[in-house]
Amino acid sequence: MVTSIILINTSRKQINKVAEELSDVDGVSEVFSVSGKYDLVAIIRTDSNDALADLVTKEMLNMEGIEKTETMLAFRAFSRHDLERMFSVGFPG
Repeated sequence: MVTSIILINTSRKQINKVAEELSDVDGVSEVFSVSGKYDLVAIIRTDSNDALADLVTKEMLNMEGIEKTETMLAFRAFSRHDLERMFSVGFPG
């Protein structure tokens, strides 16, 4: 599984439209509107780097309203939430 974080700048009037479109794309796990330098942050989970490349260079490239992106690859997850969920699989409660 390849996880990436994509920081996105959009045209001002299309932030919500872009967020809704992105959330419908296969591989897009979550989309957040955020404060600061970027308008949106998308969490992407794909089966391979090739699938990630297709999502970024084909799906997102054709979305009206996206002006700039910065893609970061996640190396390792340190989230307590994810670790607890992983170790609780198959155990009740």
